[in-house]
Amino acid sequence: MISLAQLQHRLGAELSPCGGAVVPRRQISGVHISELEDPTPYLEGGELLLTTGIPFAGGASGGPARIRSYVGRLVERDVSALGLGLGAGLDAVPAALADTCTNAGLPLLLVPAGVPFMNVSRAYWDLVSKAGQSDLVASLGTQTALARAALLPDANASVVKALAQALGGWAAYLPAAPGGTDAETSWPSGTAGLIPQLQEQTARLNLGALHSAATFQIHGSDVVEHPVLVGRRIAGFLAVGAGRKLGKADRQIIQTVCMLLSLKAQQQQEAHAAGAALDSAVAKLLLGGHPDAARMLARDLSVPLPDGPVRLLLLNGAVPDASGRGLAEEAADVVSRLRAEHPVPWLPTALRGCRLRCADGAVSAFILDAAPSNEVPAELHAAGEFPSHSAALSRVLPLHRLPEARDALIETLASLQSGTLSVPGIGHAVDAQVEEWIEALRGFRRADLVATVRSYLRHRGQWEAAARDLAVHRNSLRHRIATAARIIGADLDDPDVAARLWLGLRRS
Repeated sequence: MISLAQLQHRLGAELSPCGGAVVPRRQISGVHISELEDPTPYLEGGELLLTTGIPFAGGASGGPARIRSYVGRLVERDVSALGLGLGAGLDAVPAALADTCTNAGLPLLLVPAGVPFMNVSRAYWDLVSKAGQSDLVASLGTQTALARAALLPDANASVVKALAQALGGWAAYLPAAPGGTDAETSWPSGTAGLIPQLQEQTARLNLGALHSAATFQIHGSDVVEHPVLVGRRIAGFLAVGAGRKLGKADRQIIQTVCMLLSLKAQQQQEAHAAGAALDSAVAKLLLGGHPDAARMLARDLSVPLPDGPVRLLLLNGAVPDASGRGLAEEAADVVSRLRAEHPVPWLPTALRGCRLRCADGAVSAFILDAAPSNEVPAELHAAGEFPSHSAALSRVLPLHRLPEARDALIETLASLQSGTLSVPGIGHAVDAQVEEWIEALRGFRRADLVATVRSYLRHRGQWEAAARDLAVHRNSLRHRIATAARIIGADLDDPDVAARLWLGLRRS
């Protein structure tokens, strides 16, 4: 185990003994943070307990008698040492606290103002890891095997319910990244109303930056909350209200559930990463100009491809993924805050559902289904939160034109100011079917059908005028128009078709 002296040596001035006393080589079993007046029900003994002094600070309620009772409970529980964080609740060490700890033989250490408890916890676990103590997880034996066997689709809800029933109270699981693949779950169902308060307490105690358990009160009842870790990354938090004092067996059950939730989170992260890699491979083939190979690979990997035209979005600047939600989710948040001359209200939602995405250095590419034609204006968001990003969105286009669209968007990105989203057109909705018609006309190699149809529509179907404009014989023009109508499967003399196609050709 790690000694108090080892930890203090590692931290130096960030953890110093009160009054310059010598730090004993007393072993510590962990680091625990609590602002409860009586945290001992949640301690096994041997911990370094960290507090800002709230349990004994403030007016008459913080007198020597209260301090003696507090210290006495810690000594009775065999707590190895008390760490007092200055600057939040107390600016100086109360004389009564220093004297009481000295008389009780409880080492008192100080965490200076401005030094987060996270530093103490992190230093402890770094020492534990180097000492090989992390291998103690293997000693769970049968419990670990049962935990792995319990990794079912509804495992989170199942183990939370089982834990609450075993403790005779309630339990809740809060994912560290709300909105991700995991959802909050609690049991019994009546405790769902506690989740917002649990989230508030988690944020207040900054537990997202800590790897230690914490205790606090909600509605006068004690709550113990444990982080659920995947490696050194927090995947979520397990909160428990036991309704009674916890015994050693209870705490072992809680640790087992934490391990189960950790294994589930790790499994989901690995599956998500594998799926994202396959999706990225298909996207790279499309962007590289290999649509047939992309279709074959997508079919083999069960990766869905858009049925019709698409849009391409390029996002410049590294996308933060501190929450672990994934590239698409984080990109949606970034794009929603970029300035755009013509808002694209559907874009964040489309990004969140985007599977065909890949990153190439500092540029991320997203292949999106063509936007609906009934776009409506939306309120612009401020770009201040992501000043280093810019993005460019293509017109509606077929899959085989993605490479040239990518090249054009890269040039656009190079000219954009940070915090800007470039969108095509002049704010009018794009008719996806018309874009398909135009692409089909472009694909005809024996004549320029795009120019032919454009001239024909410009002259409102007058054969002589259109033929002179194109410098072709009138019969050749008739043949080309008939070919164009056959290719797009629509009558160019239909006023509705002519109007839509004319607007589309003007934009192209």
